[in-house]
Amino acid sequence: MDQFSEHSTSLESPASSAVAATPSDEVDLAQVSRAIYVGGTGDLAVTMKDGSDVIFKNLVGGTVMAIRASRVHATGTTATDIVVMS
Repeated sequence: MDQFSEHSTSLESPASSAVAATPSDEVDLAQVSRAIYVGGTGDLAVTMKDGSDVIFKNLVGGTVMAIRASRVHATGTTATDIVVMS
């Protein structure tokens, strides 16, 4: 039973799906993220929803980034065990 099924979804709501990300310089994520979990320490290179590219440096394993990203890049990403939540 989902007691919250009638509540509207917003960016403050918890994620309702998650998928392991395979970094790619050519392929966008299936859905723009609500947040990204980084399991292994390193850098995370992404394209944000607005089209800007950024590298988040020196993330510690276990970090959850509340970011809206459309792509996780292979080039520049050294972090591992990346999970995209939406």
